[in-house]
Amino acid sequence: MSTPTLWLTLQARDAPALIDWYRDVLGFVLTAEHRDGDHVGHAELLTADGVGGLMLGSHVEGREWSIPPGSAHAYVVCADPDALHERAVAAGAEVLRAPSDTDYGSREVTLRDPEGNSWTFGTYPGTGR
Repeated sequence: MSTPTLWLTLQARDAPALIDWYRDVLGFVLTAEHRDGDHVGHAELLTADGVGGLMLGSHVEGREWSIPPGSAHAYVVCADPDALHERAVAAGAEVLRAPSDTDYGSREVTLRDPEGNSWTFGTYPGTGR
């Protein structure tokens, strides 16, 4: 497994709850967390295969490099979008697009996380190098 060199970064109103949701529903693995009570200064999560990375922390209005919670969209390559969809629905996730086949050969589902970010999980790996 190699270390990711591209990280999606997010800020959250309730970072501890979002971290739990990413682990329990989306299958991310928490690899680092620096927090003081409910304030998360920095957390790192990896996709189950370890090739994708996510960094997040608690949103603090007006802080330098402050981004609005819920303003991101990510695409994650996933072997079984249908199984992920089932877990997400069981956890009460909002489904933006039910599992479907695309005209470019991917099977995909799009969800919204509890903070409002949208996530597409699909089998399309990109065109590579």
